[in-house]
Amino acid sequence: MKIKLNLENIQTGIQLSEVNALKEQMEKNNLLLHSGEGRGSDFLGWVNLPSSLTANDLKEIQDSADDLRSRCDVVVVIGIGGSYLGAKAVLDALNDSFEMYKKDSKNPIIIFAGHNISGNYAAELQRFLGDKNFGTIIISKSGTTTEPAIAFRYVKEMIEDKFGKEEAVKRIIAVTDAKRGALRDLATEKGYKTFVIPDDVGGRFSVLTPVGLLPLAVAGVDINSLVDGAKDMEALTGADVPYEKNISAQYAAARVSLYNKGKKVELLASFEPKLQYFNEWWKQLFGESEGKEGKGLFPTSVVLSTDLHSMGQYIQEGERILFETMLHVNKPESDFKIKEDKANLDKLNFIAGKYVSEVNEMAEAGTILAHVDGGVPNIKITLDRLDAKHVGGLIYFFEKACGISGYSIGVNPFDQPGVEAYKKNMFALLGKPGYEEETLKLKARL
Repeated sequence: MKIKLNLENIQTGIQLSEVNALKEQMEKNNLLLHSGEGRGSDFLGWVNLPSSLTANDLKEIQDSADDLRSRCDVVVVIGIGGSYLGAKAVLDALNDSFEMYKKDSKNPIIIFAGHNISGNYAAELQRFLGDKNFGTIIISKSGTTTEPAIAFRYVKEMIEDKFGKEEAVKRIIAVTDAKRGALRDLATEKGYKTFVIPDDVGGRFSVLTPVGLLPLAVAGVDINSLVDGAKDMEALTGADVPYEKNISAQYAAARVSLYNKGKKVELLASFEPKLQYFNEWWKQLFGESEGKEGKGLFPTSVVLSTDLHSMGQYIQEGERILFETMLHVNKPESDFKIKEDKANLDKLNFIAGKYVSEVNEMAEAGTILAHVDGGVPNIKITLDRLDAKHVGGLIYFFEKACGISGYSIGVNPFDQPGVEAYKKNMFALLGKPGYEEETLKLKARL
């Protein structure tokens, strides 16, 4: 596995010497993650998670995935936030872009639900499942989170109605709390196969638990390689690794330095559309970890070259409040050579004989140069290839950097108190018992 960090083009906004001046702070905060002496220490189970997973752990996940694969042509993965974004991110990064449409695919179609409350989506999903051979993985620690609970209610009913209650038990797997909660109680009552969401791993850090590994194994992803990549990065960013060799610490230092210089927005960019949902996972990771107490970079993203035709103008010439982190993949898993056209009406014969990836690479290089010239500091993260091992390493790289940088700006990176505000209002407006007084106040405001 080869993942490299390049900070050379950051110097349009800050000097490398200023970044490296944070060395001691980054090493101290990395050590806090391993010692458990920092804020949010109850949620540090992810730090040594890759190396703690045993062959038996992975085999149990794979065996259950294989059983569900043997029964279903479609599997509905129900969850929200970290309970779906990690799996979706890895799946899109590693799958054939048109896997869902292949008639000869050996893998079940993976459909996600419970990540919104759209009536259109719910009704369309039910129509889609009507004539399908399907099952579900429900991921919820409590079992009462509104979005996944609604989806599981109707998907479970559809499975029981179509296949019978005895067979339904074999088509439903629950990933939930070890001992308590509505979903744990239901799974025990019905006899569902279950996997545990560890108490010390928050949702946005949970992709390397059964939350992410089970759906990915069902989809045919090599979860052993994914974990191996994360395990390698765990070792490369350990508490005993000096700053000069710890790319997560260096990336965290660059982010914090730019933030301290007045940059307010970090733009994650890539010229690989397979990484679109990786961007979404990354946005939750950093947004939910750092956006509190009036602090934190705003994480956003673009997929290039597509978004150069929409957001490119702002990035190039808009307000200078942002910096760009570019994800680059060296070797495409497949490619296509452009042919010469005798008429040459599109004036593209100058690139005839080149691979599409070569054109893409030059577009990326030209974009970085243009953005840097326009005053946008650029951080470049390079993966040798887009495979399970590199994606696993990249996941852990960002998780470790997030913990280090969160401590560096003085917040607890492992809580999310602000997430509850909308829920309280929603429950009151829906008339949930116990919210009567708040219901009256909110309706008056509306």
